[in-house]
Amino acid sequence: MKHQQKEIPPLEDLEKEIKREKYKKRYSAAIRNTVYSLIVVAAISALVSTLWLPVLQTDGNSMTPTLQDNSIVISVKGVSFEKGDLISFYYNNKILVKRVIAGPSDWVEITEDGTVSVNGKILEEPYISEKALGDCDIEFPYQVPAERYFVLGDHRETSVDSRNSQIGCIAQEQIVGRIVFCVWPFDCFGPID
Repeated sequence: MKHQQKEIPPLEDLEKEIKREKYKKRYSAAIRNTVYSLIVVAAISALVSTLWLPVLQTDGNSMTPTLQDNSIVISVKGVSFEKGDLISFYYNNKILVKRVIAGPSDWVEITEDGTVSVNGKILEEPYISEKALGDCDIEFPYQVPAERYFVLGDHRETSVDSRNSQIGCIAQEQIVGRIVFCVWPFDCFGPID
């Protein structure tokens, strides 16, 4: 019986094969590291957007002309809000966006023509296009309860807000955050006043 000997490949072929195997390992490691990095970035983004900077999409026209239907906005979590701030809050498993008009213990008065006064001072409201009493079933003057905020939409004629006892004043625990930036549509891109 003859013993067959294997032919030994030339040294060049062995070097090429070693280089190819090293390249495969480096390529696999690069792909694996990229995927891990993307997963970490996505997890951090989700955490940041949930805990500090929720990104929201508006629904409806109650905030026109400031925000349009389907605007995408960024809010910042916080505990204190000033008059004029836009806030997002939970109501019946929805998130609504309205403007803070008055804080805890303030007195609010809205006349038939839609002029708003807080603590006896008429508000200057450059963010509304026209005044209206809107959907209102509360009596004025109205005192905002402790730890609550009186909010109105910028489109006063159609907005359902604190003027209606169905929504009423907003409690601190309902608030998601203060709206600070509009991302979409591009014509409103930028910080929100």
